[in-house]
Amino acid sequence: MGHVRARGLGKGYKRYPRKWGRAAEWVGLGVHHQLAWVLRDVSFDIAAGEAVGIVGANGAGKSTLLKLVTGTVRPTAGTYETGGRVAALLELGIGFHPEFTGRQNVYMAGNIMGISRERIESSMGEIEDFAEIGDYIDQPVRTYSSGMQVRLAFSVATAIRPDILVVDEALSVGDTYFQHKSFDRIRRFRDQGTTLLFVSHSPGAVKTLCDRALLLDHGVLLRDGAPDAVLDYYNALIAAQRDEYEIRQGDARSGRGTRSGTAEASIESVEMRVGGQPASSVRSGQAVSFRVRMVARAPLPELTVGVLVRDRLGNDVFGTNTHHLGLGRTNIAAGEPMWVDFDFPALNLGVGSYSVSTALHTLDTHIVSNFDWWDRAFVFQVVAGAAPTSVGVAVLDVSARWSDAEERAANSRAVEGAGLDG
Repeated sequence: MGHVRARGLGKGYKRYPRKWGRAAEWVGLGVHHQLAWVLRDVSFDIAAGEAVGIVGANGAGKSTLLKLVTGTVRPTAGTYETGGRVAALLELGIGFHPEFTGRQNVYMAGNIMGISRERIESSMGEIEDFAEIGDYIDQPVRTYSSGMQVRLAFSVATAIRPDILVVDEALSVGDTYFQHKSFDRIRRFRDQGTTLLFVSHSPGAVKTLCDRALLLDHGVLLRDGAPDAVLDYYNALIAAQRDEYEIRQGDARSGRGTRSGTAEASIESVEMRVGGQPASSVRSGQAVSFRVRMVARAPLPELTVGVLVRDRLGNDVFGTNTHHLGLGRTNIAAGEPMWVDFDFPALNLGVGSYSVSTALHTLDTHIVSNFDWWDRAFVFQVVAGAAPTSVGVAVLDVSARWSDAEERAANSRAVEGAGLDG
């Protein structure tokens, strides 16, 4: 239960070059259409309880893939198989009747999803509590704001934990509070064994929720792997929007990640230095420098160097660059070797493994003009320092103190006395 299998899955839509082509086919006068493929030859296996993110640019075929898996549309080619009950959050609120009340729409939506009226009735209180729309539950849906429709639709779709949960950017609308609340429910379902297919343009959400990621590009499956590696490659594709880039996939055995760029300037090496010497580990809170060595391959009017520290799950911890620090370099000569030291007086990171990504570009971001982007250029370890034991990626200054009932009573009397004196 909860598995998903796809073999050679594809979807093409008929395109008629001539207006009369469709009518001609209806009366049996041959084939007059061409197939416009939006998804082609996609194969993958998702085990029960696995969380998989689907990423790609607009038009890559992500939503079409989810519609195929959920049975909303039929495939043109290939086969797919799902095990167990599927709950799909594709277009929240679609199918609600505007003249019916929220409560009536809940019963209708539950019936469409194959949930019995008795189960909906027993879950109605929880649905109302989660949606938090108050008395509007008994008002016509046409009186709802879009956010209220999202709240109610998500609440009924997730009222009963499914075997497979499919989410297509459904939570990109609505207020921030409800987004957090919804993500908490999704996480709980995942922890309880629900298989998750999650489409999102948010790298942080994919890295946090998912065990794997699939990268689609123009309907073709390009990558299937760990979220950070897939998103690194996706980042390289995005950076190619201005120039034709060469994407160099590093040897996995070397531990080096994806590189992309025009190579007008290139990174020679990245190292961490502790006490002026290269190091691969550091104590939490110790002073360190990240040294980036580079060389210009062509004359450059301007150059920015950036570093980004990520944790072992690929989540961004801290990043900056010479542009933001007011240290951008101009008028770089071809063949000129350079290096930049990013000095941290105290690297207050928690115990664990981290990576450094670095980039050479212009202005404040590599998206505009990317010379060299190197993901996971250097991996280092943070070990326990002098600070008290803590968890997480940040080591913050903190103190604690006890107070007993007698002290609280004395403080209360002091406050009351101050009020009387005033």
